[in-house]
Amino acid sequence: MGGVKYCLPLLLLSLLIAECASRPLYTLPSLAKSGTKKPLQTSRPFNVAHRGANGEFPEETAPSYMRAIEEGADFIESDILSTKDGVLICHHDVNLDDTTDVADHKEFADRKRTYEVQGMNMTGFFTVDFTLEELKTLGAKQRYPFRDQQYNGKFPIITLDEYIAIALDATRVVGIYPEIKNPVFINQQVKWADDWLKQPIFIQSFAATSLVYISNMTDSPKVFLIDDVTILTEDTNKTYAEITSDKYLDYIKPYVVGIGPWKDTIVPVDNNRLTTPTDLVARAHSRNLQVHPYTYRNENQFLHSGFHQDAYLEYDYWINKIGVDGLFTDFTGSLHNFQELTSPLPKLQ
Repeated sequence: MGGVKYCLPLLLLSLLIAECASRPLYTLPSLAKSGTKKPLQTSRPFNVAHRGANGEFPEETAPSYMRAIEEGADFIESDILSTKDGVLICHHDVNLDDTTDVADHKEFADRKRTYEVQGMNMTGFFTVDFTLEELKTLGAKQRYPFRDQQYNGKFPIITLDEYIAIALDATRVVGIYPEIKNPVFINQQVKWADDWLKQPIFIQSFAATSLVYISNMTDSPKVFLIDDVTILTEDTNKTYAEITSDKYLDYIKPYVVGIGPWKDTIVPVDNNRLTTPTDLVARAHSRNLQVHPYTYRNENQFLHSGFHQDAYLEYDYWINKIGVDGLFTDFTGSLHNFQELTSPLPKLQ
């Protein structure tokens, strides 16, 4: 089939939270006064569970998020897409091929499509061609073949409501960190649900125009994601190098509380070795913007050679030398353990 453009409808989030200020962000006085839950810690960089504890479980599944909370996550991060029947789900890719067993379901063999996504043709099985009922028959699987495969096919895709419920059910305050996926396509269909949540949230996007657009609809804090400096943004003809200039940071500052750069954008890498850090963190901090880089992974193939295959050395470098305010990690437990060893807090309840 030829390439077809399509729109992914999305219900964006507008959630009531305490007034926030950058670095540190949340105090949550109403929850703190109630005494019902231990409040979000703000004394050290945020531990952001990237798609849950996906180093252990298939990403963005209920067990992945519950394990991340168990292991000490401050925020659980997710990507929000829509089904054919308009239900919001937690799933990173617009297609289902790499993280579900859809290819094993012969009843869906005729659903393979080719769509134009972000300027390129992509062929596969797409979330927008399946109802929620159909998606629930699929089993999630581990993205990386070198990670534990024993849970493949055992857990379904979850909805946005189920994701929020997991955060709400935690015995302490745990924030959510949803990403607006493919924002160029989804800004036209917006609904709001102010009563869904009473805990912290960051809304993230790689498209600055999308963050500006939704700033008229919600005061919830927003984070501007930044990719490799050579890559064009999803919504402009500018590179991320151009939109991390002082002029652009001054422009975006009224709309966001922070930036979420790819870590190699902050500290460039040459032949798997770190080079001289850029001044991006310093320039963000001078504007009172938080910096939450991504993604930290424990496996040797993801660790730069200067860390001698030791994830704790990487955490130490980024927290204590570079001075970031949060880290997206696939291994929530290792980051929490590192922070407990270096700056212990009262034990989680």
